[in-house]
Amino acid sequence: MSKDAFFDSFNPISAKEWEEKIKIDLKGADYNETLIWESPEGISVQPFYHADNAINISKLEKSSSAWYICQTINVEDDNGANTKAKEAIEKGAESLRFIIISEKINVEVLLKGINDKKVQIYFEFQCFSKILWESITDFAANSKGDIHLCIDPIGHFGKTGNWFNSINKDLEVNTTINTISVDVSVYQNAGANMVQQLAFALSHANEYLNVFSNKHNIEKVHFNVSVGTNYFFEIAKLRALRLLWKVLSSAYDIEADCCIIAVPTKRNKTLYDYNTNMLRTTTECMSAVLGGANVISNMPYDAIYKEENEFGTRISLNQLLLLKNESYFDKVNNAADGAYYIEGITQQLAEKALELFKSIEKKGGFIKQLEQGGIQKEIAASALKEQAYFNKGEKVLVGTNKYINEIDKMSDAIELHPFTKANSSETTVEPLLGRRLSESLELERLSNE
Repeated sequence: MSKDAFFDSFNPISAKEWEEKIKIDLKGADYNETLIWESPEGISVQPFYHADNAINISKLEKSSSAWYICQTINVEDDNGANTKAKEAIEKGAESLRFIIISEKINVEVLLKGINDKKVQIYFEFQCFSKILWESITDFAANSKGDIHLCIDPIGHFGKTGNWFNSINKDLEVNTTINTISVDVSVYQNAGANMVQQLAFALSHANEYLNVFSNKHNIEKVHFNVSVGTNYFFEIAKLRALRLLWKVLSSAYDIEADCCIIAVPTKRNKTLYDYNTNMLRTTTECMSAVLGGANVISNMPYDAIYKEENEFGTRISLNQLLLLKNESYFDKVNNAADGAYYIEGITQQLAEKALELFKSIEKKGGFIKQLEQGGIQKEIAASALKEQAYFNKGEKVLVGTNKYINEIDKMSDAIELHPFTKANSSETTVEPLLGRRLSESLELERLSNE
């Protein structure tokens, strides 16, 4: 008997029949109250998903097997960063993400012996000067390497509360290159829910589109996205982001490619029982792969409290190597395609985000809402809601608010300040500061050591 004939011998069961069977098994318990739960985004999650209720299935246009292992390097010293980059490539990195935090960088020294290798190179800027920008853009223009310039003055404005120079000068810089870069991680780490992250990403990108006089020159948009541990929702979030970008780019009649650079979130990382951070980042990177991220850069398990070190960096890279080379996460194309649960969440996230995006645009756009404090208020409300769940134990971080190791001591191990720093400098707008959920509990435990 053929496989098809074997399955033909079974009668299909409808969604209604499944639901009736579940209600019988509940023995009088309320179906909705017992089995349906609501996400922070207001999405009702059903106990099962069926073809009868399936909405339009949206397959990824990009193969989720084609992703690059990336090493992020903070660049203060070009020689030191060059050495770290070469070591990362030797250990398996396929892409390099340089975070420029010093204006005194010689790009030729930084990329010596690297530019001729077959690795992707991304530049992101936490500082900006005309001389630095011109030197890097000139080098990229004359290079045969795969170099991407990711400058996001709006993201910098939201994160720090100030422009690099001024709104006009900063936005003008973007028109000198043919890419758009949007740092969505700013919103996630500050406490935005997934609908907000997607809507803000879209509105953020739209501000850049409004700047370009010839939008058809735009070849690519980079979204830098933080991924949390709500496994299936995070897969859906990345898929929804591609759908939303397709909607926005279609409205402008442009065909700019969408590149998603994924990193684990800092928001759920903990100081105590810090080894659990490895489990968190592993599932977050898995979500990024299955969600269709192009580039994935992992976070060391001890990054929130310890200076960069060889062991932590090596472990974070090994996690990605294991996912790609031993777990075969580069062998199956778009494994999430056709999963009714993920498709349902994807569609609902996209619809709710599009609605919020339209609301932001009606109020004058993303920059205006940042200037008026509207974005900050929405994120603060979401962050408080999530914090309340954590404080009540409804959102669990193992080792911190559940299954606590009381004898675990950390005061002598801290090398970096792991808590949110109050902004003492003058800012144009209220900055979107990243804050971890466990900070208050950790401060209390440290004071009692």
